[in-house]
Amino acid sequence: MSKRIVAALAAAGVLTVAGCGSNPSEVDGGSGGKAQGAAAVDLKQTLNKDLNAKLPAKVKAAGRLVSVNNGSFPPYEIAGSDGKSLTGASADVATALSQILGVRIEHVTVDGLPSELSGIKAGRYDFAIGPIGDFPEREAANDFVDWVREFVVFAVPQGNPKHIQSITDTCGLRVAVMAGGSAEDVIKKQAQTCVQQKKPAVQVQSYKDQPTSILAVRSGRADAFFSSQAPLTYFVKEAGKALELAGTGKANGFADLYQGAVVAKGSPLRDVLLEALRTLVANGTYKKIMDKWGLSANVLDKPGVNLAPRKG
Repeated sequence: MSKRIVAALAAAGVLTVAGCGSNPSEVDGGSGGKAQGAAAVDLKQTLNKDLNAKLPAKVKAAGRLVSVNNGSFPPYEIAGSDGKSLTGASADVATALSQILGVRIEHVTVDGLPSELSGIKAGRYDFAIGPIGDFPEREAANDFVDWVREFVVFAVPQGNPKHIQSITDTCGLRVAVMAGGSAEDVIKKQAQTCVQQKKPAVQVQSYKDQPTSILAVRSGRADAFFSSQAPLTYFVKEAGKALELAGTGKANGFADLYQGAVVAKGSPLRDVLLEALRTLVANGTYKKIMDKWGLSANVLDKPGVNLAPRKG
């Protein structure tokens, strides 16, 4: 196991294979002025006074926005080993946004996606920079400012011993997913489909974070991890020759998948974030950040609000 993946797992508190793992209950950090990671990107932006004026009164009074994350969604969100810092593409985007909006963006790490969404709804956090999957059912209580296009695939042991080419090949297999995420819903529906086809059901293993799910595959407790392609690509790269991707280029139970920042339904922050993200796209900073973190395949030509596709 490489030193970088060990650090990522240690930061998430999941080096014990037998445990479910979790992030620190709540860790504060802030967005600085420099990009962190492989190739530095100049994140300096010009203050937009009009957007600053449109921020909620409590935000302007405090001079800060609080963004919640679960700290284990690389290469977007990578919790530091000190338990206080956040790096990754999302952290870089947040740093650039803070320059445009003229307020500090502080990061709080909580335990899993459900805690993120409930905290935003309750007003404990202003938003989540994400990116978090945008689905119609989630839009009932949230607004999404989508800035990423994503795909859902499998991380499997090298050689793909279970021969997974798409989600239809998972009947009878042990598949790890993140609890509360969209992939969990899709794989559970596939388990029902397997039974209807008189095949063994998928054995779904739900974990609180990405590193624990990866450990389940590496330790042999799971046959595959079903999740977003961007973080799985990161983990596969860090694992050297131990893992590979499977099911790429397939729908795998999903329609077009968009991910983005999340605010409470009807929040005035939605349109402020949208305009600020459009600025980052227009001036090239967004593309530079995405390229830096190996996310060029996930770039959106323009951000949008609540882009989740509807049936019919």
